[in-house]
Amino acid sequence: MQTQTTCGTCQGIGKVADKIPAGANAQGLVKDEEEITINIPAGARDGIQLNVRGKGNDAPFGGIPGDLLVIVEEEVDQVIKREGDNLHQELYISYAEAALGTKKEVPTVGGKVKITIDTGTQSGKILRLAGKGLPSIDSYGKGDMFIHINVWTPQKLTKEQKDFFEKQMSSGEMVAEPSGKEKTFFDKVKDLFN
Repeated sequence: MQTQTTCGTCQGIGKVADKIPAGANAQGLVKDEEEITINIPAGARDGIQLNVRGKGNDAPFGGIPGDLLVIVEEEVDQVIKREGDNLHQELYISYAEAALGTKKEVPTVGGKVKITIDTGTQSGKILRLAGKGLPSIDSYGKGDMFIHINVWTPQKLTKEQKDFFEKQMSSGEMVAEPSGKEKTFFDKVKDLFN
């Protein structure tokens, strides 16, 4: 009767280290850590796996070292939200800025960009900045950035401001009069994908 098992000393390698350094295991390997710098490609997504060749565990007796597998974990940004390669952010403007129009700087992945808010801009309007999203890791294109406009209504008014708005309301000059050309929420969503 014969039995066959893996050698407990060499673990089936067929060699044993002659001179084992202090702190090394039976194969002559010392447990150590190394800090390395890796390049994360632009547009990398949460959960993507990067392979760093030759930076894994060493092999005993001069064998080829293994690879280091790095899994990317994406941090959530408080201002800019990601949707695939597209980015979304909310921009709050004052009632006066919405009525008169203005210029605003918004952050993008490539730096700040100045955008124009047209006169009479309504809350809920979405501005599209083509090509200002993230580069696609799967192709050569870039996503877009969508700026969601929110008109901020003040909760506290000075006496002068209150008098101004009361005068406008009583004169009938500032009343909500939709022209019928305003887009519904569903129309806006449909436009995003066209």
